[in-house]
Amino acid sequence: MILVAGATGMVGGMIVDGLLARGNRVRALVRSAKSAEIFQARGVDTALGDVKDRASLDRACAGAEVVITTANSASRGGSDTPESVEEQGNRNLIDAARAAGVRQFVFVSALGSDLNSPVPLLRGKAIAEQYLRESGLTHTILMPNLYLEIWCPNIVGRAAQAGQPVTLIGEGRRQHSMISAADVAAFAVAAAGNERAYNRVLVVGGPQAVTWHDVIAAHERVQGRKIEVRYLPLGGVLPGLPDFVSGFMNLLETYDSVIPMESLAQEFGVRQVTVDECIERQLEAAATA
Repeated sequence: MILVAGATGMVGGMIVDGLLARGNRVRALVRSAKSAEIFQARGVDTALGDVKDRASLDRACAGAEVVITTANSASRGGSDTPESVEEQGNRNLIDAARAAGVRQFVFVSALGSDLNSPVPLLRGKAIAEQYLRESGLTHTILMPNLYLEIWCPNIVGRAAQAGQPVTLIGEGRRQHSMISAADVAAFAVAAAGNERAYNRVLVVGGPQAVTWHDVIAAHERVQGRKIEVRYLPLGGVLPGLPDFVSGFMNLLETYDSVIPMESLAQEFGVRQVTVDECIERQLEAAATA
């Protein structure tokens, strides 16, 4: 039995799909009866609970051999904060897994996690990583780079689909190995129960490093038209987006994050999603919606 925490999220849902396709018995940690019904209809065992509630995690972990968690506070709000989820919630889940005799704990963290990070979520991830390493549990830590499905629509996709100019901060020529959520899920599935992944930190990115101009060019290929680009100086604020997005876009103009992936993808048998493929999927989903 493999327990997936965060199963209702984008990556968590893909992990459930991948495990089912592989023939694993899967249990999803869910917070509502409605979510439980949806998973149960697909043959997934469910456990009602919350990472903030240790007792519910003890029940969820009972009989599980592997725990995979993508649970995070990024898109929730309310009582779900980096302190309550990334820090205390992960401690609760790690403690419950250890008490239940879980054989492997797979933790989906984030590239850039740091105990001294000024970003609460990244600091919380680093605290959880440290606690997991010191727990004595056999573990695998995944550290994905920027998610294509999150950053590309916000910076390029929405404006391009609306026929509006894309606005970049700086020159937009820094290289980053942006990764599809599908790839992150595929690595998590491949790591589950895999001795080659035991007690390893897997830094994962996409199959090729790209600039924002590469992303725009991919949109142009998929959409079959030219996209206008406008530029703001460093320190600029992107119109219509939250301030933290502008802050992060400014930060991305100060470094490159190139991650060679051919060897790791081959080792774990992951066929990675290209930028063009990811954009095609996004546009198809948008058209369907």
